[in-house]
Amino acid sequence: MACENNLVVKQIIDLYSQISNLESLKPSKSVDTLFGQLVSTCLPTDTDIDVTKIHDDKVKDMRSHLIKLCGEAEGYLEQHFSTIIGSFEDNPLNHLHMFPYYNNYLKLSELEFDLLSQHISHVPTKIAFIGSGPMPLTSIVLAKFHLPNTTIHNFDIDSQANTLASSLVSRDPDLSKRMIFHTTDVLNAKKGLDQYDVVFLAALVGMDKESKVKAIEHLEKHMAPGAVLMLRSAHGLRAFLYPIVDSCDLKGFEVLTIYHPSDDVVNSVVIARKLGGSSEARNSEIGRCVVMSCNCSKIHGIMNSRGMMKNMIEEFSTVE
Repeated sequence: MACENNLVVKQIIDLYSQISNLESLKPSKSVDTLFGQLVSTCLPTDTDIDVTKIHDDKVKDMRSHLIKLCGEAEGYLEQHFSTIIGSFEDNPLNHLHMFPYYNNYLKLSELEFDLLSQHISHVPTKIAFIGSGPMPLTSIVLAKFHLPNTTIHNFDIDSQANTLASSLVSRDPDLSKRMIFHTTDVLNAKKGLDQYDVVFLAALVGMDKESKVKAIEHLEKHMAPGAVLMLRSAHGLRAFLYPIVDSCDLKGFEVLTIYHPSDDVVNSVVIARKLGGSSEARNSEIGRCVVMSCNCSKIHGIMNSRGMMKNMIEEFSTVE
């Protein structure tokens, strides 16, 4: 693939060049404009570009660095708006709409909840969100609109992020009791991970393949058999913004669904279930891609609330 000569990739390379030369990635007119252009450039799904098949070292290195720059800028953006929203004297949650991507989080969280509901037999009483950040919108939206009786434990390595996040819910009589924050590296979180029915792994935890797989392996080791792991991935051009989680990265898990939105929700959603019981059962799956272990692998459109087929979903069912 002469990827570097592709017109869209050229546009992404040009935006990367401008972004990497910025003095700061904190919110500003220039930062907001460039990242807005980058997201718009990467949103189209009618492309044959598969970043996993890019062999051009220059483009591969650019993508790797660009993902890290996007993660850094996203962190600054969340920190900025969490500080502003948390400063309101009334309930800060009444002002979440100020966050520029709030509507996207509403859509993504509804999508994740709907997909999750297809794979669990009961409403989870306690879930974990790894990498919740200073603006834990997924946790807030899930607790507020979809899981009104569920306690959500939020894990983040940054104590300042947890302080800001805690401030957002501290004056809400309901969420202040159901949102709990833990400051720790995911790789140090061991005891207690087996108590959660569902574990979310944020897109920004593990910004390269090695660290992402390391986090997944740690969760597989300490989650309860049968517990569900929710991950965010990327597809097509959107993989220039976020790292991809492949089914083969999920050793020790049964991959249930990989969902690729085609609207303005950027992230793909991956749902997997930890294999049960013995180490022998886990070892029997090691090294097997989901494509090899399923008798059903189909991609089809799923209807949205208006009856339009807009998204792509891969369903997997294991061989009995």
